[in-house]
Amino acid sequence: MSGMLEIKSFTFGPFATNTYVVSNEQGNALLIDPACSNQYEQQQLENYINALPSKEGSKAGLSAIVATHGHLDHLWGARWATDKWQLPVLLHPADIPMAQAMQEQYNLFGIRATTESFPIAALEANFRPFGEGVGMDFSMLETPGHTQGSVCFYWPEEQTLISGDTLFCMGYGRTDLPGGSTAQLIRSLEKLFALPTAVRVYPGHGETTTIGAERR
Repeated sequence: MSGMLEIKSFTFGPFATNTYVVSNEQGNALLIDPACSNQYEQQQLENYINALPSKEGSKAGLSAIVATHGHLDHLWGARWATDKWQLPVLLHPADIPMAQAMQEQYNLFGIRATTESFPIAALEANFRPFGEGVGMDFSMLETPGHTQGSVCFYWPEEQTLISGDTLFCMGYGRTDLPGGSTAQLIRSLEKLFALPTAVRVYPGHGETTTIGAERR
């Protein structure tokens, strides 16, 4: 729990990728990085989202599916999730070509599987996950470096940051894959380290941390 927002994390897939469901008191939910790679993981995620209550006692609704960047391990479950909830995956425009060329990513990592395309839409700078509901104190931070279109999701009042693969507990994302840039990542980390010390960081892999702990 983080103030007025509920944050549920799942660790899915062969790369141990963190998927997050962020929900507010009105029963709206945001799915971040659908990494579920098999039926068991998909069922876990679906069961959790279906069970989310709102204050009125009605079922929660999934407002959007977003990805922090376009790498395959954050999108294992994208085809399933977009079918299930009839929503596209929202991605920063710079990473859309990468996500559309998913087969090339599979080949790069030596994964012998045939990918299936899924609907993708541009993640706009003015994106608001919950409309007029709780969680309006939201900003999307552009943090290129791991990929050109890497983003973080930040709720200032909640002191909550979902950092994707830009910042980890005791580490940061690699820059040696296509689209990576060490210089850009350093600038992005400086942007994150300017956030308040107490901000809790929910990374794309590994345990949660805080800005203060990582700034040291």
